Amino acid sequence: MNTEKTIRLTVAQALIRVLAAQYSEQDGLRQRLIPGVWGIFGHGNVAGLGQALEEYGDALNLPTYRPQNEQGMVHIASAFARHKNRLATYACTASVGPGSTNMITGAALATVNRLPVLLLPSDHFANRIPDPVLQGLEHPSEHDLSVNDCFRPVSKFYSRISRPEQLLSALPEALRVLTDPAETGAVVLSLPEDVQAEAYDWPAAFFVERIWRIRRPPPESDLIQQAAALIRSAKRPLIVGGGGVIYSGAQDALAALVEATGIPFCESQAGKGAVRWDHTQNAGPVGSIGGLAANRLARDADLILAVGTRLGDFVTASKTAFQNPEVKVIGLNVAAMDAAKLGALSLVADARTGLETLLGALGSYQVDAEYTREVTDLKSQWDAAVDEQRRDSGSTPPSQGSVIGRVNDVVGGYATVICAAGSLPGDLVRLWRAEDPKSYHVEYGYSCMGYEIPAGLGVKLAEPSRRVVVMVGDGSYLMMNSELVTAVAENLSLTVVLVDNRAFMSIRGLQMESGSPSFNNELRHRDPKTGRTDGSIVKLDFVQHARGLGAQARQAETLDALQEALETAEQEGGVQVIVVPVNLRERVPGFESWWDVPIAEVSGQAAVNATHAAYRQNLEKQVRIFTPTQIEEKA
Repeated sequence: MNTEKTIRLTVAQALIRVLAAQYSEQDGLRQRLIPGVWGIFGHGNVAGLGQALEEYGDALNLPTYRPQNEQGMVHIASAFARHKNRLATYACTASVGPGSTNMITGAALATVNRLPVLLLPSDHFANRIPDPVLQGLEHPSEHDLSVNDCFRPVSKFYSRISRPEQLLSALPEALRVLTDPAETGAVVLSLPEDVQAEAYDWPAAFFVERIWRIRRPPPESDLIQQAAALIRSAKRPLIVGGGGVIYSGAQDALAALVEATGIPFCESQAGKGAVRWDHTQNAGPVGSIGGLAANRLARDADLILAVGTRLGDFVTASKTAFQNPEVKVIGLNVAAMDAAKLGALSLVADARTGLETLLGALGSYQVDAEYTREVTDLKSQWDAAVDEQRRDSGSTPPSQGSVIGRVNDVVGGYATVICAAGSLPGDLVRLWRAEDPKSYHVEYGYSCMGYEIPAGLGVKLAEPSRRVVVMVGDGSYLMMNSELVTAVAENLSLTVVLVDNRAFMSIRGLQMESGSPSFNNELRHRDPKTGRTDGSIVKLDFVQHARGLGAQARQAETLDALQEALETAEQEGGVQVIVVPVNLRERVPGFESWWDVPIAEVSGQAAVNATHAAYRQNLEKQVRIFTPTQIEEKA
């Protein structure tokens, strides 16, 4: 007879009790893995998870937060997890149907960016008696199908809990994936609304405190020796640092390696800030939105050491960044999938552990003095180019580059700047001068419009003492400004710099560079004469709008007014929105970069045909396949 002690709780009550007992630990730092729950309640979860959180949340020190939008709360959780180096995240619950499917975009963003989030979407009745239920999908031949199945392709783990006892195996596995640095992403437990409220006699051992130690896998010793041999034989090596450098806490290890060897390094969006912008060997951003120094070094490099980067198309400039026909690639990444890209010699390891081990294997290796002088010269040219783009040209309204420069000057290189979409990310990665690994937070794996303001909440909750500045374009602001209300309700201090150009100007620019005239990207009235959206500009008052959501807001027409507003925002605290109009004439140049955006092969428009011809020429620079990098064994 089974005499194991049991505790009778509903599935929802058991779930939150388990979550409250989970901890992560790395390098001796232990913290709550799930410090809170974000939830919007509906009929699918209000009597299940909602009841459980209300009754037991306070006793478990598991607070519940109320957002305004389900997608927004997942963005908050993702940003929180990123700022916490993936050692903690939030759980998110939503009701059946639209509430749950609103979380799918957030799930995709988390998985693309390798960020842990725990999603608890409600589902239709497991017993199927009330079918078809309100907000439920009715399929004629698959009665167990629900809209929550849409989470499967955008999540790293998915399980529908159709019976209470399934939680006993599904929840520990979900938490394992959540805390695995190589596998993490969106983790989904789909919870039928009747099952949430169903009681079960749970083994008491299910609720015992558990510590998830975040692993630091070392690289294989023979592969380290091969990688060291490849580096020693290289004349023009270059390091590409990605987000994995920061998540691993490998910034000091990276600095030690480049200082000992003289190898220059460049940055991806996620890796920017790992080492200060003014480090002598920091060549800046690389790729499609890269800078002059990094792009020239990448073009001629004969060896690339890719550390903690997934080598997306912006880093590789759509496979045109590395033009040396003899180039070899070493991939150092905790995820085997990323370590093997571009035919790389794969060092599957934690970034910090791998860099430290590699430095030891390199011995006294240093790059040639001539290469060092070239790097120094390119670095100087790049810093001067950034200065030029950040300066006040005297234009009215000011350029976007000068706005970025002034914000950076006022708030400093330690405050965290947040962005995600539009033309701002490309300008920020080039022009923002980061002095701290957590001072630059631009989501560019999914580049999701609407991420910015929710992410500001996530970062502020992760580190309340740090100043957080959200930079967002007006188009992205219009998509998800509602979380300003949440920031006000949570009494957070958050500065939002709303860059207003009255359009989706990033895509408008790309559209016109592709040979097409401006079409359907500017915020204009529909013209009754043409039937197109090319009428007069729609006049919006963003200041009054932000005030209507509870924020303090002001207009800044000049750079000096912007500086004054930023200083006032810091003094006053609370949620502050600063609206800054920018002009479209002064744009940050491309700095010898390219991005593969296919151009119409046939057209009646001459400009499109001319652009297509230039596009074909750039395609010839693409490297279709990289020769596998390996040490050839001697006969």
